[in-house]
Amino acid sequence: MTVTDSEAPSLADLIAVLDGLYPPGTAQSWDQVGLVSGDPDQPVQRIHLAVDPTLAVIEEARDAGADLLITHHPLLLRGVHSVATTSAKGASVTALVVADLALYVAHTNADVARPGVNDALAQAAGLEETVPLAERDGQSLGLVGDLPEPMSLEAFARMLAEALPPAPVGVRVSGRADGDVRRVAVLGGAGDDAFDDVRASGADVYVTADLRHHPALEAREEARGGPPYLIDAGHWATESLWLQGAADRIRAALGARADSVDLHVSTLRTDPWDFLVPSGDPAQRLGGPR
Repeated sequence: MTVTDSEAPSLADLIAVLDGLYPPGTAQSWDQVGLVSGDPDQPVQRIHLAVDPTLAVIEEARDAGADLLITHHPLLLRGVHSVATTSAKGASVTALVVADLALYVAHTNADVARPGVNDALAQAAGLEETVPLAERDGQSLGLVGDLPEPMSLEAFARMLAEALPPAPVGVRVSGRADGDVRRVAVLGGAGDDAFDDVRASGADVYVTADLRHHPALEAREEARGGPPYLIDAGHWATESLWLQGAADRIRAALGARADSVDLHVSTLRTDPWDFLVPSGDPAQRLGGPR
């Protein structure tokens, strides 16, 4: 697509669209969302969407000629005291500025949006008629809904793994393979602080990511071997599903101006893990099964 700068929307126009879809005021207090780099007056002809603003993603967006990079995760979440290229953060900021590439972040405000990150995950899980899992500071946290028909935990986990983008570690499952699953709670990204809400929801299985040893073990102890079972589906995988829907909603919100903008969803995997080494049959190690 070739358009003139005068035909393309400005970055300020795109900020207005994004702020409307994912209001910054709905982000959690600790979060850093919104415009990170860029001139609001610059024209935007190409938009790149990704989960993480890594150096590889920034280079991909730059090489594609993008004017705006939209990511789910912030680049500058914690205090930064130098942007020298000797650090990855500094190199990222420098690459954005040198390439005249704007960066906009929609993080926890995209999590609570409807539709947002959790709607995309719920759709991948095959859920119907979802409702919020819980509320925090007046905003919805996660979703819970039912499958059209019950299935075994193993069958559900395999179906979910097929629906998610491939990642080296795959999905980790805690629970009986033949356990019945009908009601499912989902929370994209890190979610091991919501176990009380999951239990209160009556979910048979909880799909989230970044489950730490102690909280997950305590949750399974509380369940006495029954539901809610746990599925750790990976942080990047559970949140990358949101990108295509976000691109579609941006295009729709631009209206007639959408014809002057290219939108591209990155396929770069920014999951930090690269490969998995199986450890053998756990039933034959450390004294057998628990």
